[in-house]
Amino acid sequence: MCLICNETVAIVKSGNVKRHYDSKHGHFDHNYPLKSEHKKPFSDSEIVKECMNEIAIALFEGTQKDDIIQKINQISLFDSTAVKRTEVLAEDLLDQMKSAIKKAKCISLALDESTDNTDNAQLLVFVRFFDEEKGEFCEDVLGLTALHGHTRGDDIYEALIQMLRDREIDLKHVISIATDGAPCMTGRERGLVARLRAHHPDLIAYHCIIHQMVLCASLEEKYAEVMTTVMRLVNFLRASSALQHCLLRSFLTEVNAEFDDLLLHNNVRWLSKGKVLERFWTLRKELETFLLDQKSAKAKQFVEFMQNEEKMEIVAFLSDITSHLNDLNMKLQGKNNTVCNLTSAVCAFQKKLELFKCDLQQDLLHFPKLLNQTAGTHHHHNHAEFLDKLIKNFQTRFGDFPLGKQVLLCMENPFLVKNIAEFSTEALKICPWASAASLQSELIELQENLALQESLCDPTTFWTKMVPAAGVPSLQKVALQILTMFPSTYCCESAFSTMNMVKNKYRSTLSNEHLHQCLRLALTPFMPKFKELVAQKRCHFSH
Repeated sequence: MCLICNETVAIVKSGNVKRHYDSKHGHFDHNYPLKSEHKKPFSDSEIVKECMNEIAIALFEGTQKDDIIQKINQISLFDSTAVKRTEVLAEDLLDQMKSAIKKAKCISLALDESTDNTDNAQLLVFVRFFDEEKGEFCEDVLGLTALHGHTRGDDIYEALIQMLRDREIDLKHVISIATDGAPCMTGRERGLVARLRAHHPDLIAYHCIIHQMVLCASLEEKYAEVMTTVMRLVNFLRASSALQHCLLRSFLTEVNAEFDDLLLHNNVRWLSKGKVLERFWTLRKELETFLLDQKSAKAKQFVEFMQNEEKMEIVAFLSDITSHLNDLNMKLQGKNNTVCNLTSAVCAFQKKLELFKCDLQQDLLHFPKLLNQTAGTHHHHNHAEFLDKLIKNFQTRFGDFPLGKQVLLCMENPFLVKNIAEFSTEALKICPWASAASLQSELIELQENLALQESLCDPTTFWTKMVPAAGVPSLQKVALQILTMFPSTYCCESAFSTMNMVKNKYRSTLSNEHLHQCLRLALTPFMPKFKELVAQKRCHFSH
C-alpha cells in the first residue's frame, strides 16, 4: 500500500512501486523537500530511526521484516552525522545564493541586531535581489554573525563589511539599506549608515516603515496614564498570584464569558497593546464583578477605575484606535512586500485618520466601543486632539521618505503619471546615475504603448517581464532598483523568532556557526542540490 495515497499495486515489485510513485507522486519531492527546516536538535535524527523500526515491526513479517530492520539500522543518523549534513547543505545553499547575487544587477540589505537565549548579540542581515533564473525577487539570509562585546556603530560596520567580503559583494553593488532606526545604525558620525556612506555616498538608507508606524502611535499624558492602569490591572489579575489567576479563569468559564483569560502586554510585540485592550474591553463587566469579590485594597482601586466613566471612555477610545493601528500593522507585515505596497498602505491610513477625526464629531461609525460607552451622548474628552497628534506624527516621520509620490505612482501604474518633469526630479534623487531627459522620453514612449496599457498584472510582473528592457532601459533600471528595496525589517524580526526556536534553552551550547547554518536551512528560498551532493559522497553504513 502506498503511504501517500493509500492505493495498492497489483504485484509488489520495485519496478511497479517506482512506476506508481513517478506517475502519481512525481511532485512530492518538490512540495515536501527533506530540508532541516523544522528547527530540531541534531540528536533528534536517531528518533526517526526508532520510529522507522517500530513501523517495520508493525507492518512486516518474517524474513522481510528482519531484512528491512537491518537496512534501517544501517542508516547513519547519529548527531555527528546530522551536524555534517547540516554543514554540507548550508554550504551548498550559501554557494547558490552567492552565485545568484553575482548575476543580480543590484541588491538591497535589511539588518537588525538582537540577542539569543544566551545573551549573545547577533547581527542578522537579509539580502533582496532579482533572481534572473527564477524571474522573481528573492529574499535570503546574507549572514548571521555574533557581535562580541559592544554593539556600537563601528562594531556593526566592521561585522557587515567582513560579511560582504566573505560573500564577495562590492559595497557599491548595494543600493539601499533598511534598519530599525537605532542610534548605532543611524548616528550622524559613528553610526553604521554614516560609515557606509563615507565609502558609498549614493547609498539609500531609511528607517523600517513598520517601526516608524509603531513609533507614531506612542501614547502621552492621560492616555498613557489610563493605558498604564489597564496594564497594572491585568498584571494584578494574571501575574500577582497563581491562585488568583486560577480563580479568575474558573470564574470566566462559569459565567460563560467570551474568553477564559486576559492577555499580558509585551512592549516588544507590535500588536500586543491593541490585543490586550480589546480583550480587556470584551471582559470588562465580568472583571468588575470578579474584583468586587476581592478584599484587597488594590482590587478596590481597580473597581473605582472601572466604574469611572471618564476613564472607561478613554479605554474605549484607545481600544478602537489601536484596533485600526493593528489593522495597518498587519497589512505592513509579511514577506516579499515592496516599498510601493507599504507606502500605499500608510498613505491610505493617513487619509483614514482625517476621516476618523470627522467621525468623532458625528456618528462614531469607526469607533464602535466608544459609541457603546457613551451611548451617543457628549464625550468627556476631546479625542480629536489625540488624532491631530497622530496625524502630525505620521506626516513628520513619513514626510521625508526617500521615494516621492510620482515615483511611487509610476511603479504602481506608469500610465497615470501626468507630471513627468516632477517624476524625473524625484527619480534622480534616488538614482543619480540616471538622465532626466532619458527618463522623461522613455516614460512618454511607455505611456503610448497600447499593448502595455491593456496588460493586467502586478507591478513586479509588469516591470520585470512585460516591459521590454531594450525599449526603456533607464526607466526599467530605476524600477528594478525601487522594487529591490526592502520596505521594512520584518524579515529580520521574523528570523529572530526562528533563531530563538533553534537556539532554545535546551540547545544553549549551539555554536554561532551552527546557529547560522540552521537558520539558513530554515529560511532560505533555495533548494539544496541533493543529487549532486550525494554523488560527491561515499556511503558509510551505521554499525
